[in-house]
Amino acid sequence: MAGRALAALLALAVVWPAAAQWRGWEADFDEETKAWTEIQARIPAYPKPENLIPFEVAAASAHRYYIDAASLTVGEDGVVRYTLLLRTAGGATNVSFEGIRCETREQKFYANGRPDGGWARARDPKWRNIEPTQVSPHHRVLFRDFFCNSRFLLPTAKQIADALRRESWHIR
Repeated sequence: MAGRALAALLALAVVWPAAAQWRGWEADFDEETKAWTEIQARIPAYPKPENLIPFEVAAASAHRYYIDAASLTVGEDGVVRYTLLLRTAGGATNVSFEGIRCETREQKFYANGRPDGGWARARDPKWRNIEPTQVSPHHRVLFRDFFCNSRFLLPTAKQIADALRRESWHIR
């Protein structure tokens, strides 16, 4: 009995340092240990009609959605930033500068457009989850269909704009 216990202790003494060394080696390659830092967003120029690319959110929707191609950026922090213009069925126009973080499936409002062509800082600029059942589904469409096809390989701003243009040919 004592022999078995001694053999088990000897086996543990050999395996334990190797396991600890392996854990340290794995930690060297673990990208999750680096804390994410958001870069400071630069508010773009107010959108011009010639830079607007329409995209479809739902075939039955009377609202019209547009991305300002001139404002599209993909930051070193992994955030796709863009200006969104929404024309409602009732004729109202809403403009917002936003970001989508692909890695965490989150969206953030940075600023809202004013009628005079300027910007007002968003009231509560924090990251929010993009939910499948949210009232405004355009964030889900942008996340899924244009910005975040892969969590690890983001497209460039030009690739995003090109994809939006390819999809917009049939939208009036």
